[in-house]
Amino acid sequence: MTLRPPSRDEATDALYALGWTVVRKMPERAARQVFMAIADRTWRRRGAGVRQLEKNLCRVLGKDAVDAEVRALSRRSMRSYLRYWLEVFRLPEMSRERVLAGMRITGHEALFEALDSGRGAVVALPHMGNYEQAGAWLVYQGYPFTTVAERLRPESLFDRFVAFRESLGMEVLALGGGNGATVFGTLARRLRAGGCVCIVADRDLTESGLEVEFFGRPARMPGGAAALAAQTGAALFPATLWYEGEHWGARVHEEIPVPAEGTRQEKARAMTQGVADAFAAGIVAHPEDWHMLQRVWLEDL
Repeated sequence: MTLRPPSRDEATDALYALGWTVVRKMPERAARQVFMAIADRTWRRRGAGVRQLEKNLCRVLGKDAVDAEVRALSRRSMRSYLRYWLEVFRLPEMSRERVLAGMRITGHEALFEALDSGRGAVVALPHMGNYEQAGAWLVYQGYPFTTVAERLRPESLFDRFVAFRESLGMEVLALGGGNGATVFGTLARRLRAGGCVCIVADRDLTESGLEVEFFGRPARMPGGAAALAAQTGAALFPATLWYEGEHWGARVHEEIPVPAEGTRQEKARAMTQGVADAFAAGIVAHPEDWHMLQRVWLEDL
């Protein structure tokens, strides 16, 4: 009998399974040391992801090329990114009390007020800090929500992520296979019923996003959050996240209103620009916690 080596997809799934079984049970200090070592090794190798991260950070800092400041910042960003993954694996073991006590958040009163009044709310988030922990915090505050997850390969890995998020009290809709209209319709129904929808919205995955100005350069971001708010009357709140020592920081920015005039497309574009502006403000304040290792700006795409 010939033994077949595991495929790349199978190996990836096995690594994530290891994370949610072994890493979540490790002593926290030891697990953190391992993940920080992985972050530093990845940073030193300066693979494609790290190079793109540094390119992105150059634009945040207004620099034309990578220098010592950008390199130091990218190292902190990789450490922040690996902290996110460490906490993803360990979050099922964290107590409700720790998640609630560790959050340092401002601006959430307007979000809660909208939901308490029966008006739906869309929260648009960038890849910053730990949005999984922020989601758990929102659920523990008494505000369950619906979110969207891109289908991953293999299917078993996607199922792990869905199970993880559902264990925290989130409703997860699978996006992929041409079901975008169906997913949008379900989200709209949740909002019209007064529910909350949370969407990560700083990178376009469909190649049909809206063009915005981001740090003075044209970029493309998904317009779904704005379209949902405009169509359903839900409130649209951008939120940015970061780390504060051992704690988690978050800011819910001011609501982005629906413009009084313009076509549906023009309204969505203006609102998405408002989301991009809020994201930029949060990223400037905490650039090391923006985990963007992919292309965002049109010149890269």
